[in-house]
Amino acid sequence: MKPDYIVPGIHRVYARIGSRDLFEGIWPIEHGVLLNSYVVQGENATAFIDLVKDWEGAVGEVEKQLESLGLSFSDIDYLVLNHMEPDHTGSLSELCRKNPTMQILCTKKAVPLVKAFYGVTEQVRAVASGDTVDLGGKTLVFEETPNIHWPETMMTFVPEDGILFSCDAFGSFGQYDHCFDDELTDEEWELLIPETERYYANIVSSFSQFVTRGIEKLSGLDIKIVAPSHGIVWRKNPQQVIAHYQRLARYMNGPAEPEITFVWSSMYGNTAALIDDIRQAIEEEGVTVHMHEVPAEHASHVLASAWRSSGLVVGMPTYEYRMFPPMYHILDILERSHLNNRKVMRFGSFGWSGGAQKQFDPFIASLKWDCAGVVEYQGAPTAEDRKHAREVAKQLALRVKEWVG
Repeated sequence: MKPDYIVPGIHRVYARIGSRDLFEGIWPIEHGVLLNSYVVQGENATAFIDLVKDWEGAVGEVEKQLESLGLSFSDIDYLVLNHMEPDHTGSLSELCRKNPTMQILCTKKAVPLVKAFYGVTEQVRAVASGDTVDLGGKTLVFEETPNIHWPETMMTFVPEDGILFSCDAFGSFGQYDHCFDDELTDEEWELLIPETERYYANIVSSFSQFVTRGIEKLSGLDIKIVAPSHGIVWRKNPQQVIAHYQRLARYMNGPAEPEITFVWSSMYGNTAALIDDIRQAIEEEGVTVHMHEVPAEHASHVLASAWRSSGLVVGMPTYEYRMFPPMYHILDILERSHLNNRKVMRFGSFGWSGGAQKQFDPFIASLKWDCAGVVEYQGAPTAEDRKHAREVAKQLALRVKEWVG
């Protein structure tokens, strides 16, 4: 692989990570992910923005790309750490051994993390919003953007070229053969949009209020290029990804899209017996339904679907007086991500005793969900249960349509 030329003096150096591992140890990356770092060469100094960890040979790949630019890690004067998560800092100890004189620039909150994660205390300098570093014809301007998505996060802006190095913000899952938005094929666009939304839902969603605040802080910058640490570089239409993130952030408290995510589990088919009745009743009202069976499908995809949906159908049986465990995991993920203010319904079978609803009710209260109804029955559903389920599903669809407008 070769480094990508962005503007004179600025290049992307990167690594392609495959689908073998889970991102953050949780999220599947069926289409892989990109780790992007950036080199900014001024007349007097060189800065390296965000590292990679030694994941599938990423460090060696970045070194090779640096060599093709006539550089090595020892030539770096400033290392900018926008965010301390190890996928962007994992090779810090190695780099410090190769280049003990470079200055490490990070926020005040990041300084103790540099020590805690890597034992590095020398040459670490805290920067704050508005601080600058003059590289000679290239200026680094720092803007603290806390909780996008760790408290110590910042972004780095080069005003001469209008480039915003945004680290995890405005990123996506997936590998792309082309670096820039104006180079992508139709197939790459078909991958990029859903993988951007899944990345947001999985990684950033619980910090949506901070995303909104961060974008407001950045509104005064003349941003011509957005260069994140995962995914593509946006040079033709950087406002497209910024606006997309703004919209995704608003989904936290709804309304989102006029769609319903239908997530269900069934032990012996009695809960599953109502699926077609409920789905058909919703679709008859003209509302799109996204179907997800758990635990067959990973929570990553359920969360991404639920995040963009204004409605939620939860189907699960009672299991030993409580929720079916795979569904409890899904609801825990939705709660952690602050999937607030959705229109919902629940249905499910029980054997000798119910009990799942007692665990479901606290999620309704915590997330301020508007519950259209519950259809719970012993054993197999009766004709009356089917009729009730269709009525509740129709009411759910109507509430979603009315809310979204």
